[in-house]
Parts: sequence; C-alpha cells; structure tokens
Amino acid sequence: AVNANEMNGAGNLMDFLDEPFPDVGTYEDFHTIDWLREKSRDTDRHRKITSKSKESIWELIKSLLDAWSGWVVMLLIGLLSGTLAGVIDLAVDWMTDLKEGVCLSAFWYSHEQCCWTSNETTFDDRDKCPQWQKWAELMTGHAEGAGAYVLNYFLYILWALLFSFLAVSLVRVFAPYACGSGIPEIKTILSGFIIRGYLGKWTLLIKTVTLVLAVSSGLSLGKEGPLVHVACCCGNLFCSLFSKYSKNEGKRREVLSAAAAAGVSVAFGAPIGGVLFSLEEVSYYFPLKTLWRSFFAALVAAFTLRSINPFGNSRLVLFYVEYHTPWYMAELVPFILLGVFGGLWGTLFIRANIAWCRRRKTTQLGKYPVLEVIAVTGITAVLAYPNPYTRRSTSELISELFNDCGALESSQLCDYINNPNMSRPVDDIPDRPAGPGVYTALWQLALALIFKIVITIFTFGMKIPSGLFIPSMAVGAIAGRIVGIAVEQMAYHHHDWIIFKNWCRPGADCVTPGLYAMVGAAACLGGVTRMTVSLVVIMFELTGGLEYIVPLMAAAVTSKWVADAFGKEGIYESHIQLNGYPYLDVRDEFTHRTLATDVMRPRRNDPPLAVLTQDSTTVEDVETLIKDTDYNGFPVVVSRESERLIGFVQRRDLTLAIKNARQKQDGVVSSSVVYFTEDAPQLPASNPQPLKLRRILNLSPFTVTDHTPMETVVDIFRKLGLRQCLVTRSGRLLGIITKKDVLRHMAQMMNQDPESIMFN
Repeated sequence: AVNANEMNGAGNLMDFLDEPFPDVGTYEDFHTIDWLREKSRDTDRHRKITSKSKESIWELIKSLLDAWSGWVVMLLIGLLSGTLAGVIDLAVDWMTDLKEGVCLSAFWYSHEQCCWTSNETTFDDRDKCPQWQKWAELMTGHAEGAGAYVLNYFLYILWALLFSFLAVSLVRVFAPYACGSGIPEIKTILSGFIIRGYLGKWTLLIKTVTLVLAVSSGLSLGKEGPLVHVACCCGNLFCSLFSKYSKNEGKRREVLSAAAAAGVSVAFGAPIGGVLFSLEEVSYYFPLKTLWRSFFAALVAAFTLRSINPFGNSRLVLFYVEYHTPWYMAELVPFILLGVFGGLWGTLFIRANIAWCRRRKTTQLGKYPVLEVIAVTGITAVLAYPNPYTRRSTSELISELFNDCGALESSQLCDYINNPNMSRPVDDIPDRPAGPGVYTALWQLALALIFKIVITIFTFGMKIPSGLFIPSMAVGAIAGRIVGIAVEQMAYHHHDWIIFKNWCRPGADCVTPGLYAMVGAAACLGGVTRMTVSLVVIMFELTGGLEYIVPLMAAAVTSKWVADAFGKEGIYESHIQLNGYPYLDVRDEFTHRTLATDVMRPRRNDPPLAVLTQDSTTVEDVETLIKDTDYNGFPVVVSRESERLIGFVQRRDLTLAIKNARQKQDGVVSSSVVYFTEDAPQLPASNPQPLKLRRILNLSPFTVTDHTPMETVVDIFRKLGLRQCLVTRSGRLLGIITKKDVLRHMAQMMNQDPESIMFN
C-alpha cells in the first residue's frame, strides 16, 4: 500500500507541467516562427475567452475589449506615425534650408515660411525677402560676387558634412539597426523571421532623428522607405501593450503589415496606395481582417498628417499638380519608351548597387562606415552645389519637374518665347518655342541625371537611414521632363507632320512636359522595386492626376517587363539575398523535378538523425544532445528500433522545461527518465523521479512522404509558413527538411552558392 501511494504521488508530481511556465513557446533571435503553432495558440486563446464570456458580465466586457484591441492598436499606430512623419517633414524643410541661409525674424522658419510672413515679398521675387539672408550676406554684408559664392559654397558643404556625420555617429553608437531603408528586413520579419531589437524603442528614436539629418545633408536618398520602418517600430511598440499581440508572433505580424501600410500612407500622402503596397510588396500573410485594419491605420495616419499640414498647402502631398490638357494616343509611344528606360535603369541600379554593397561587406571598406558616409557626402555636396537642380532637396526638384508651366511660373523650365498677339485665357497657354532658359535648364538637367544615376548607386546601403523611392523618382522625372520638352518642341515646329496633325493645331496646348516627368518617375520606381498596382495608385494619389492612369499603367508594366527580362529580383529581394536572410519569396517559381528524399537530411554519408524516444531517454541524454547539437528541435519516436514518429519538440521548450523542473520538482536528477507518453508506467520507489514532458510535445508535426515532389514541399513551406517538415515512409521517420534546406536546394537548382543562404 505504501509503495502504491508513493507511486501515485510520483504521478501527481509529474503533471506539474500541465500549468504553462514562462517563455514556453517563444523563439530565439534569428530563428523562424512556426506559423501553424501560433495560429492554433491564438485559436485556443480565442476559444477560452469566448467560453468564459458566458460566465459573467465582467468576462463579457473583457472579451469585448479583447476584440476591440486590434482597432485600438491601429488607431495608436496611425496617430503616432502620422505625427512623426509631420515632425520629420517640418524638420527636413528647415534643416535643408539651413545649409544656405537663416531667417532673421525667427531662425526656426524655413526659407518659404520666412518669406510668407514678410510684407516686402513681391510676386516676381517671391523667394526673396529681407528677412531671409544667405550665410555670406549675414557674415560679410555682400550678397553677390565671387567671394560670397565661395563662402556660401564652403558653408553648404560644411553643413552637409556635419549633418551626415551626426547621422552616422548616432546610428553607429546607439542603434545599428536604424541604417538603410529597412524594407528588406521588414519583409523578412513579416515572413516569420525574428530579428530582436530591429523594431525596438531605441531604433525608433534614432531612426527618426537620423532620418532628418540624412535627408537634410543633401545625400541622394529619400525618407519614404525608412518611414515604413518607423511605422513598424510604432506598431511593435503598441503590440507590447496588449498580451494578445505581445505573446503571439503570428498576430504581431498582422499588426506590422498594417503598420507598413500606415508608413507608406504618411510617406506619400497615399492611404490606398499604402494598403496596396503592404499587400503587394511587403506582407507575407495578409488575411482579409488585416486588409480592413491596414485601411483604418492608413486613414488615421493620413488624417493626422493632414492635421499637422507640414507642406502648408492644405494638401497631403508635396507633388500635387493640375494639368489642363488630356493625353493623346500617339503619346503612348514616348510613355512606353520611358517605361523601357525605367526598366533598364532599374536593372543597372540593382546590379551596380548589389556589387558595391557586396564589396563593402567583403573588403576593408565595411570597417569604416563613418569615413564612407563623410566621403560620399563631401563628393555629393561639392558636385551638387553648382547645379541649381541638384542643390535643392530632391522632393523640391521632383515637384518642379512635375509642374505645368502656367502664366505665373517663374521657373527656368518655363522660359518660353511668348507671342505678343496672344489673347487667350490664362490657364490655357498654347505651345510656344523654347527660350534660352529652357535650353540652359536642359543641359543642367542632363548633368543632374548623370550625377543622380551615379551617386545613388553608392549612397543606398550606407550606414545611415536611406530610402530609394525619391532618388528613383528623381532620375525618372528628369529623364521624363527632357523627353517631354523634346516632344513639345517637335510638335510645335513640325505640327504638320502626320503624327501631330490630328491633335496638335497651331496655337493649341497639346503636350504637357510635366506629365512625361510623372510617367518617367513611375517607370524608374517600378524598374527598381518591381511594384505595379500599388505604384500606379501611389502615383495618382501623390499627384492627383487620376485621368493619367493609363499612361502610368503603360509605363509601370513596360518597366517591369524590361527589368524582369534581366532578372526577377527587385532591389529589396536582392538585398535580402545579399544579407543571407532565410526568405522564401512567394513569387519565385520552382519547376525542377526533385523529390523530398533528395533534399531531406541526413544525407547518405551524414550521421543519423538526432531523435528522442518517448520513454527511454534520461535527462542527461537530453542535455547532452542539446549541448552537442544546434538544431531547433528534435523528432520524438517510439523507439530507435521502430523509428515510428510520435511528435516534434522544440529545443528552446525542452531546455526551459528541464531547467524549470530541476528548480521546482524534487527528485529530478540526471538519471531521471523523460516521458513523452500520456501515462507514465508504475516505477519502483527506488527509481529516480521521472519527468513528464508531454505538454511541450507537438503531436501534429507536418509530415510528407519521401516521394513528395519538391514543388509541393516548397508550396507547403510558402503557404503555411513552416519552419520544418518531417519526412516519413509508412509512418517511419526518415529525415527532416527545414526552411534553410529548401532555400539551399532552390539556390543549388539555380546554380548559386547554397551556403549563402545562412543568416550572416
């Protein structure tokens, strides 16, 4: 009787794991999450809350709060990301102008704000006012002359170097993850990879501050990509406030998908484009519920930005344009040619930039990030200052290139020769011959185009926040404006040609160069990122040019086709590959005729698979196995002779369970037997206390047979987001396939180095 009681007592002790312990089910840094496991955990949690809600009013209120927590998180993300974007826009405006001069009436005003408040500003000289003084005028009293020009030039370079030095130093010291655009890493994180600290509070703070400094320094980079990273940091921050998201990595990724939409919404003032960008370009798993929530987050973010009104024009966007003429069918030819240019530029940029980044990774250059940033900033500032189109901020340049030449425009690009006999309404100006200002502008734009193409290759990927949207759009807008002016002048001088006869009558306005700039910008951005639907929607939201959707679509599709002919990967996928992140692209096709048995481990000459048995492994055996191997988990079999599969146990859960049992359960020693069975056998009292770990065993691991085609296996990994898959034959375990095995095999099939598919 005594023995029986002792044995029953032992049985009760072994069930201590029926209560979950801290950190079980969590993941190590640089590991992939198990989507199926996260989904089933959320379903269990939801089922528990629903059943409890029927017990009392308080439980019902708690279940309602749980249901609404998703919308609350979206609201908070929208408010914070919209506010940060507004602050960044205002700070960038002020600091960009600070390189050239200062406002005497209030030093925190940008050039434009300074002259708005002035009473002496005339319409012709709206950018000149006594309150705004350039540095040379302030220091020496002379505004004109060679001395003033040299002093302004020198101070422009000095400010640029100071801003970029501060940016790279802050990133290097406080938040190394704040560099780059962040979109390749966000894509990888959303596919289920864990990079701890990438979306942390420090990264958010440093990225926001250094983004302002980097853009203000005049480098060829934009703030749009980094704003997606900033918004995802906001999303991660608010996830930690709700256990529903903080304890479930799968649910957290749904929030981050919506945060990415809010980021693009505030970057471009394009809420619908933001949702489509998240769906097309960034997200891996995008259920319908996430679509609605993304829409709400993007709406709140756009509304917040509109309330701050950073551009002072009561609009969400910087590039709002109004064209007064329609486009004609014959113009599709130059639009498609701009699409071809965009595709070629995208290919050139990706190849050159990846080659340069690889060189940075593998040579001494990578050890001196501060020097590299200083050198590139110095070269950029020295070459940019003499050309008025590269001296100003890239956003202002694009805005001017998109602009239509109205009667009130003072830009050099609008220096046309007017006909004194012309008496027409102001907003309908006919085509006119180009004046000397336009020809000067064309030369300067051609030089600016070459400069932007070359310098952007070396700028993207440095250790500072750097977006690619704006520089790509600038390259396309410059090329587009040059083509637009050429077509316009051809139509004016040869309006009797058969192609112009139908739509260009003398004295009529028939070609809009600004539209060509807009189409060129879309083509180049599409060539680099390979976006299509979201790109077109972002472009028409960005400019308000809804009736020009067909030219934008034609250019976007052409640029994608041309760029895809040279290589399927866009810039973000290329950087994911370069960094060796385990990212399984949904768009990649696998067409090779291989089987699961060709890919699974162990291979022919490898040691046998590391497994645990259900009732004959001791604690010491388990600890030795954990110490000697670095696998993420171990299959559990009935016995080594039968190799019949029972389930799969995660390495981290196993380590935590044994550590917890040693602390809390008396009698667990190295010789204690670990049981993964439902009921432990009756043991004599002299035996050491056994340890029951069935609670942490996954009884439904995903399995395939050894003759399953790899095409199907790859599809399963993509659609279910698996970490690993076990290979069996007639219920007997043969091997294991992990996500990295799949990636290595795909690389091998494409004649690439399979060892590059490791996080480095």
